[in-house]
Amino acid sequence: MTRIKGSCHCAAVTFEVDVSDVTERTTCDCSLCRKKNAQMIAVHESRFRLLTGEDKLGLYQWNTRVARHHFCTQCGIYTFHRKRSMPDHYGINVFCVDGFDAESLPLRRAVGLDMTVAKDAPAIYPGPREPR
Repeated sequence: MTRIKGSCHCAAVTFEVDVSDVTERTTCDCSLCRKKNAQMIAVHESRFRLLTGEDKLGLYQWNTRVARHHFCTQCGIYTFHRKRSMPDHYGINVFCVDGFDAESLPLRRAVGLDMTVAKDAPAIYPGPREPR
C-alpha cells in the first residue's frame, strides 16, 4: 500500500490517501472543472482519510447537487470532491498531494460537458437538460 499525504496551500486541511491502485489522472471539461483547472485522481472512499481541518472545509455544490466540492476556507484551494459519477469515490486534486509524481500517470480527458444539467439550472450551465 502506498499512502501519501496532502494538504491545501496553508495546511489547515490535511489528508492522506492510498494511491497504490491509481492508474490515471483526469481533467474534466465541465464548467466548474475548467474554471478551477484541476487534475484529479479517483480513489475509493475507503482509501481517503481527512486528518485535520474538517472545520476549515467549505462546500460547493451546483447543478444536480450530487457532487460535493471541498475547498479550504482559509486559502481557497480546492482539495477534493465527492464524485457525481462515482458517489463512493473522491476526486483528489493531484496538486495538493505531497511527493506524488502525477506526470507519471496518463491524463484522461473526461467529457463533463455531456453530463446532464438539472432542468432548473441557470442557462450558463452547458450540457443536456434533465427531462421536465
